[in-house]
Amino acid sequence: MAAKLDPFAAAPALMKSWMSTSLAINGSLEPDLVHLVEIRASQINGCANCLNMHTAQARKKGESEQRIYLLSAWREAPCFTERERAALGWTDALTRLSEGQHHKAAYEALQAHFSEEEQVKLTLLINSINGWNRLAVGFGLWAEDAKAAQKAA
Repeated sequence: MAAKLDPFAAAPALMKSWMSTSLAINGSLEPDLVHLVEIRASQINGCANCLNMHTAQARKKGESEQRIYLLSAWREAPCFTERERAALGWTDALTRLSEGQHHKAAYEALQAHFSEEEQVKLTLLINSINGWNRLAVGFGLWAEDAKAAQKAA
């Protein structure tokens, strides 16, 4: 698939700010949790670019193949912690906001495992990856890990 446009070339100042903000948000929570949230939201949104990028990054940081493969079935898979389950439930609820099915239960789980500050950080992370998914899907982006890092610099 060929990209429809390069947002980094079309709006470089805004994209640089978006990238900086995203990196700051990603750095505010534990890396393993960030990877799981990025992958899960990208699964829901059908973003091949982000799935490719974030699964590769997760593997490089030591995430197991088992957990990556089972992420789409996280509710049934025994390999996720309660904190991770709360984050994944919140990710599902916010990424599927228009469906409105699990928001209340997801928020209750979130409150049980995350401080108020962490709740905001996680919500910003979910917003960030959903935004990246929409940029990538909307404009047909495909970036290998090295290219993404190069654009961020």
